[in-house]
Amino acid sequence: MPLILYQRDDCHLCDLALDVLATARVPEFDSVFIDGDIALEACYGMRVPVLRDDARGVELDWPFDASTVAGWLARD
Repeated sequence: MPLILYQRDDCHLCDLALDVLATARVPEFDSVFIDGDIALEACYGMRVPVLRDDARGVELDWPFDASTVAGWLARD
């Protein structure tokens, strides 16, 4: 499952999201920092952190908790 966490440098909410993903025991994911990328900042600038499932083409915007993440991952 190709998961991506879009985030920013020095982002307290992003740090919280990482803790939630660890608690939810999310499988491997890539961290993509949007800072300095014009296209990513335009898309995610006000929304980070955002968890994206590239295979399904769906995104989960913050705020989320471990239960929400687990349910989101279980959907087909």
